[in-house]
Amino acid sequence: MSSKDHHTYMDTHFVAQEDDDAAFSELQDSPPRRKFRLTFGGWIGAAVVTFWLLVAILGPWLAPYGENDLPFPDDYSEFQHPRAGAPLGTDFSDRDILSRLMYGASRTIGISIAATLLAYVVGVILGVGAAVAGPKTDMVLSRINDAFLSLPTIMLGLVVVAAVGSSIPILIVTAGLVYATVVYRLARALGVEIMVMDFVEAARLRGENTWWLVAREIWPNAAMPLISDFGLRLIYVILFVSSLSFLGLGVQPPRADWGSMVRENLGAFQSYDGSLVPVVAPAVAIATLTIGINLIVDDISAFAGGKLSGRM
Repeated sequence: MSSKDHHTYMDTHFVAQEDDDAAFSELQDSPPRRKFRLTFGGWIGAAVVTFWLLVAILGPWLAPYGENDLPFPDDYSEFQHPRAGAPLGTDFSDRDILSRLMYGASRTIGISIAATLLAYVVGVILGVGAAVAGPKTDMVLSRINDAFLSLPTIMLGLVVVAAVGSSIPILIVTAGLVYATVVYRLARALGVEIMVMDFVEAARLRGENTWWLVAREIWPNAAMPLISDFGLRLIYVILFVSSLSFLGLGVQPPRADWGSMVRENLGAFQSYDGSLVPVVAPAVAIATLTIGINLIVDDISAFAGGKLSGRM
């Protein structure tokens, strides 16, 4: 190749390179990876949830009285108004509402978190297993799950607790298995959706086994929707456990939890000069905790792309 031909080739190459650069410059840049940030409402929810978690953990040690102690033994009177020594007043047995609220937080929140974790362990294992095991296993597990899912949750809980008795382990297992059916549906839907993706097919063609697909492909892509649903499921479990206690089949007296505190102090509405705080305080505790969790879940769901409600 002559020097003249060489220069002509190089000029043509640079012109083609500039044309390619110009063409690629018109393409949109890939969106940057977003960092999860809480909104103002999310920060409020995080503060409320953190407060109640601290109360649940430290409450039994920080409570001004014992769970069943009487703050005014020489001045026995039910539903006393807030006063020095009992900032939230007393209940139907003249026990300190603040102390019982703090003791009840550890039981209501502890039982609910344990039951939700159990629901996720059972539901995710079975749901993802059904998605990857094949159509026959999927059909059998899904039909069994549908049968339990068709039963009303409160009715199922009442039947189980009434049949085997009420205790904290039974409450945890009952609530966990009741809500494992819903977690199963979500985990299976996510698993089936991810299993038909191109990157999963490519991994199969490479010869990757099922455990590798679950650990490296399904779980990383399903984690955020499952985390979002964990918060929602925790709200439902809190209401479920509180409802059982309100009906007298949850935590049994004299131990306190928020649902039983509402039930045992309903007489405050019939008291002419008594305080309503014994009923209002645990109800407000349940409401603020569930609203706080929901505010955090809203931010997580928005970060995940807002597709959680459709998958559910």
